[in-house]
Amino acid sequence: MRKALTTALAALLLAGDCSPGPSEGRDTLRILAGSELADLAPILREAREETGVSVELDYTGTIEGVDQVASGEASRGHDAVWFSANRYLELHRNVRIGAAAPIMSSPVVLGVRPEAARRLGWDAARPTWKQIAEAAARREFTYGMTDPASSNSGFSALVGVSIALNGGSDLDPAGIERISGDLRRFFSAQLLTAGSSGWLSDSFVRNGAEVDGLVNYESVLRSLNASGQLAEPLTLVYPADGVATADYPLTLLGSASPEAREKYDELTAYLLRPEVQQRIAQVTHRRPAAETAELKELPFPGSLDTVDRLVAAFFDRLRRPSRTVYVLDLSGSMRGGRLDDLKAALVSLTGADEGFRRFYNREEVTMLPFSSKPREARRFTVPDTDPAPVLQQIRRFAEGLTAGGGTAIYDSLTAAYAATRQQVADDPDRFTSIVLMTDGENTQGLDYSAFVSRHRAGAAVPGVPVFPVLFGEAEEEEMNELAELTGGRAFDAREQSLQTVFREIRGYQ
Repeated sequence: MRKALTTALAALLLAGDCSPGPSEGRDTLRILAGSELADLAPILREAREETGVSVELDYTGTIEGVDQVASGEASRGHDAVWFSANRYLELHRNVRIGAAAPIMSSPVVLGVRPEAARRLGWDAARPTWKQIAEAAARREFTYGMTDPASSNSGFSALVGVSIALNGGSDLDPAGIERISGDLRRFFSAQLLTAGSSGWLSDSFVRNGAEVDGLVNYESVLRSLNASGQLAEPLTLVYPADGVATADYPLTLLGSASPEAREKYDELTAYLLRPEVQQRIAQVTHRRPAAETAELKELPFPGSLDTVDRLVAAFFDRLRRPSRTVYVLDLSGSMRGGRLDDLKAALVSLTGADEGFRRFYNREEVTMLPFSSKPREARRFTVPDTDPAPVLQQIRRFAEGLTAGGGTAIYDSLTAAYAATRQQVADDPDRFTSIVLMTDGENTQGLDYSAFVSRHRAGAAVPGVPVFPVLFGEAEEEEMNELAELTGGRAFDAREQSLQTVFREIRGYQ
């Protein structure tokens, strides 16, 4: 179990373009950071001007980042880490870390539409997590939450609600089984998922009144309320039996040089100045580090194995299953290394490298290759138990792909939506999405404008986003517009491996 999780969560970093400045040698502190910290860019620019310390942030998901620290990969390119919390990191007994300074805080709470809060009585009395789960089981409350393997808000929510449903006491594997029914009922009402807290908020805005609320950082919910994008601000609901709070400790790695330690001390001293703390609160909506929240803090599990089992159970048994149609460009330009990369990316999702980001139990996977026209689609359903035989079938299918012909992108997307429409009609209770991988321009069949016209005329399936993957000479502007049109997000595989991108997309499925 742990070996699979450790291998899978080791994803390559996403280099953010929000870092405050270029590397300046010994004056630069290199930090592996949670992706939500991109909003600190103006604060870090001001810190550089004041202290001379330049900060380079490499963004990653919290759990993926912890795994890089545990494996030693993080220390090869970084001086420090800055995750939303160190609780999961501290379960890894072999990890060497140095000083850790909490910089700010934000509890994971509920943001609920005012109508739903009034209907449920949560505007007048704080519910317990069990009461929230009961309302979710009756579909009186629906919500969005981030992927626990990609984002700490989802991870904290999963751990927090599990601890609360276990009576507030520590979990063990037997406890997970004991509360699995309650957890399954709670997650049955999760209608939105995302790989990041920010994208979850954007999805919530797009989906109008279809979802009652979000489980997210208090700071993200406050930012959303202040954005003016909602007809009415969300009511923030703080569960009576406790919350999980992110305290954002800036943490020096044990391998950091003396020069890096000096820069770390200068930066943390600056960030903890009272006036800078207020500036952070103003910019990010997080609480100052010294502010005492009058909220009960839920305990964190004391066993790494328990946490790993809980995350694995979430994907394979507890949450609503997913359905994905992979629309795969096999035109002539894909011959050679590009086709090899595509095959390797698909094979990695079958768990061939013992990765955690494999296709999950209960998941529906449709492969729709195309070149001059859509080829025959192949549908696989991973079973509840013993997934290995079906994963092996997907692996053989991927390894047998061949390239040749033109590029009919939009005819193939139209075919994908047609297949999805029937699948959703047969079984609507799934997260459903389309992944489009293409390495070039559309050369045959429908063009983009014709596809857009049909999409807006009702050819699309509501709530089914397209996640385009930029590869080779793919039209970047067109793919970004396609993602926006369908409520998806474009991913770039031109400067990182296709395998890394396919795994990142898993956080949105």
